[in-house]
Amino acid sequence: MKKPQITIKDIARALNISPSTVSRALKNHPDISQETKDTVNKYAKDFNYKPNTLALSLRMSKNNTIGVIVPEIIHYFFSSILSGIEQIANAEGYNVIICQSDENYEKEVRNTQALIATRVSGVLASLAKRTTNYDHFQEIINSDIPLVFFDRICIGINTDRVVVDDYAGAFAAVEYLIQTGCKRIAFYSSPFHLEISKNRKNGYLDALRKYGLPVDDSLIRVCDTREESIIITPEILDRPDRPDGFFAINDHCAAGILYAAKLAKLRVPQDVAIMGFSDGELAKACDPMLSTVEQHGYEMGKHAAKLLIDKINGETQGQYTNKIVKTNLIIRGTTK
Repeated sequence: MKKPQITIKDIARALNISPSTVSRALKNHPDISQETKDTVNKYAKDFNYKPNTLALSLRMSKNNTIGVIVPEIIHYFFSSILSGIEQIANAEGYNVIICQSDENYEKEVRNTQALIATRVSGVLASLAKRTTNYDHFQEIINSDIPLVFFDRICIGINTDRVVVDDYAGAFAAVEYLIQTGCKRIAFYSSPFHLEISKNRKNGYLDALRKYGLPVDDSLIRVCDTREESIIITPEILDRPDRPDGFFAINDHCAAGILYAAKLAKLRVPQDVAIMGFSDGELAKACDPMLSTVEQHGYEMGKHAAKLLIDKINGETQGQYTNKIVKTNLIIRGTTK
């Protein structure tokens, strides 16, 4: 049976001294004799005593923990962001608590409430795609806890943000499809209330307009998973005026388009060209490998963590930063 964690009171009882003496001995207080310090520290080591950091943080109304809320940990993009966050946070002496919303608004609200109750030093958050009410994030700020958004942001709350250049990335992707011969390009997007969807759609539309290509609203669909794209793509490919190019909001969606195109016996990229967005491991696992827009999630995570820690340390009082991470095209086998 696992032994219960001992406390300062347990040490005091065993050594027949007061809890306050134990506490001061563990902190190497000068008023405590060296003999008592040695005795207390030996007992603490022998019985694997660990300080209760949560209780300490509650007394001090502060701790060295950062909370992070992500839609899904399983996605390469978000896992790479978390790696960047942890590198900076750990180097600055902070621990990281990771909460996953599962793209669910109610769970996201519970995440924020739990982090506030834990009295984290700050929060990094990326919105669930079903979130349209942001009161729970305002509550974080109202609780005097610094907040930084990354990737999926809320523009209605005054705080720092880190995003990739979604507009420029989308424009470059669609422009490349056009320059390599595509005349009808479909766009699969996340829900359009999200800022990333608005910006990538605008990049898509402006690229079409630059080259004088018509905008066909029937080719613009809300679809951001592999499963959804496998379902809706066959109907689009079966049209007599089917598109000869696809721009997808992420690589998972692009992989579903590729799968559907193969089922339809179409050649990729000769008959249909496909461009994704993310450049995760999935992009290199497809056959042919996906052309895509590289998002640099690791760098985004580092920037977000640095902004938050600066805010926690009071180095950017009253200032709000909107950090934009540049993208670049990765051309592989699904485009000409």
